[in-house]
Amino acid sequence: MASAVDHVLLVEEGRPATAEHPSAGPVYRCKYAKDGLLDLPTDIDSPWQFFSEAVKKYPNEQMLGQRLTNDSKVGPYTWITYKEAHDAAIRIGSAIRSRGVDPGHCCGIYGSNCPEWIIAMEACMSQGITYVPLYDTLGVNAVEFIINHAEVSLVFVQEKTVSSILSCQKGCSSNLKTIVSFGEVSSTQKEEAKNQCVSLFSWNEFSLMGNSDEKNLPRKRKTDICTIMYTSGTTGEPKGVILNNAAISVQVLSIDKMLEVTDRSCDTTDVFFSYLPLAHCYDQVMEIYFLSRGSSVGYWRGDIRYLMDDVQALKPTVFCGVPRVYDKLYAGIMQKISASGLLRKKLFDFAYNYKLGNMRKGFSQEEASPRLDRLMFDKLKEALGGRAHMLLSGAAPLPRHVEEFLRIIPASNLSQGYGLTESCGGSFTTLAGVFSMVGTVGVPMPTVEARLVSVPEMGYDAFSADVPRGEICLRGNSMFSGYHKRQDLTDQVLIDGWFHTGDIGEWQEDGSMKIIDRKKNIFKLSQGEYVAVENLENTYSRCPLIAQIWIYGNSFESFLVGVVVPDRKAIEDWAKLNNQSPNDFESLCQNLKAQKYFLDELNSTAKQYQLKGFEMLKAIHLEPNPFDIERDLITPTFKLKRPQLLQHYKGIVDQLYLEAKRSMA
Repeated sequence: MASAVDHVLLVEEGRPATAEHPSAGPVYRCKYAKDGLLDLPTDIDSPWQFFSEAVKKYPNEQMLGQRLTNDSKVGPYTWITYKEAHDAAIRIGSAIRSRGVDPGHCCGIYGSNCPEWIIAMEACMSQGITYVPLYDTLGVNAVEFIINHAEVSLVFVQEKTVSSILSCQKGCSSNLKTIVSFGEVSSTQKEEAKNQCVSLFSWNEFSLMGNSDEKNLPRKRKTDICTIMYTSGTTGEPKGVILNNAAISVQVLSIDKMLEVTDRSCDTTDVFFSYLPLAHCYDQVMEIYFLSRGSSVGYWRGDIRYLMDDVQALKPTVFCGVPRVYDKLYAGIMQKISASGLLRKKLFDFAYNYKLGNMRKGFSQEEASPRLDRLMFDKLKEALGGRAHMLLSGAAPLPRHVEEFLRIIPASNLSQGYGLTESCGGSFTTLAGVFSMVGTVGVPMPTVEARLVSVPEMGYDAFSADVPRGEICLRGNSMFSGYHKRQDLTDQVLIDGWFHTGDIGEWQEDGSMKIIDRKKNIFKLSQGEYVAVENLENTYSRCPLIAQIWIYGNSFESFLVGVVVPDRKAIEDWAKLNNQSPNDFESLCQNLKAQKYFLDELNSTAKQYQLKGFEMLKAIHLEPNPFDIERDLITPTFKLKRPQLLQHYKGIVDQLYLEAKRSMA
């Protein structure tokens, strides 16, 4: 890291390996924390203060917006102001207290993104009550587990989720006493709730039970638990991540600092589009930030089919996404360009490569090709409504070609980040104007310090003279306080003050971090070769013909197989060229010739990126249905749930191995 001084600072030298611990590399922090990690001012004790101060400054500004549907017709965004949302939060908070929920107790919020979600959250914050988000896609068993584990006595639920929460009441009746719907409730539901010894209220009914007096709000302390955020995880029961007031508050200040140096701090002119799960740290902390700045937050309708329609109606100035969303955006734009004719495609490719080349030489986005921006690239902004000046990506590494493409779009700075619920969201972020950071997750946020710890069994050395590699470890002011009621799990990941993330990274020359692997996602093939499966999936995903891929192998087999969701247009194009009917997608996926074609293309991609022989796929299954949350195959942030995928496709995997061995015999 010879030139790392440009972006990070050395805080502490590394330590050699001992009999108990592997070697640990040097400790770094970003240059924007050169005088010490960013910490809270003495006069800020809770995220509630950000909101209450914003209300004083911007009482009549638009705060929360949504689109209402009447007779299947969707209308424009309608808004409530900061003052209206604040008054509603105070009344709801008072009503929560009237149900015997006191400061330090837990209150659940169960539903998809909407204004009532945020108002319920702010209501809890106003009263010093710990709010416990519940994914609306977790399923009844997980919801029941969390209600009991966190001892939730009152839960807010989405109108359509009332029946679901009532169905699990029998298993959590010793804790859950009150259910509040975001909307209306039927007389039948009221009767069912009464029979199960739980009180059920509509939003308006519950609001009338509180008052608007904010003079006697309880005092908040930095160390109070703000939220217990259960991670969906890829295995086992959800873990309750404890985040206190100080961690969330300082993370909000950290976001503002990094936006200021990479783009600009947000203000009342900004509009944020909320569609990533509010129960997840990523979207939630971003919304707390925007509401601290007087910005507006508009919510999607909750239907992925109409996501881009909602974007066009809202025209956000800041857009947060995950790789899957940006992949689809990229594919959609490139498809339109290809369909516009060969000449236009060649002109676009020339302009694209020219601008990309200049940016690689060090030109800023604005300076790289201003004339070509006007001629070729300005219209790309319209895909996200035309006003976005900042694009943010997280949850998983963004494919390099997609990141480069997004950095080409005029007037839209892109920052890719990395973080976990345990780090209160983002712990690394790229600097928008630094092109060398493409393909990385950037430098540590001003609230944390980072180091790599060697993983000898995987061949990763934090002291490598070539490229230091190892498990990413974090410490700092925005870190979690432990797992709720699971000191055993806490002790496994918090060692000597360092949180061990389980992710494998490598320091780059400019001081940025690149995610290359997952410590747990490694297995040994029968011939003794280790396979880093997540890294392989990222490589195979570069094949433009596929939408999703899951790769499987184990120590009883000598080769890899995969389940692939093909891009629909790609397989339909193949069908036309091979005199097959393009209309039956499922039948095409079962076509043996189509399977061989996709397998050959995937392995061609593997050779292009110099994968080893044992990393090549020997057989694949073409799956017409995308991996989804409903079947519990991915998390709400689109990470693969490997045990569940194996259970779901066990029969298919066994058949793939059987057929591959026959063909190799």
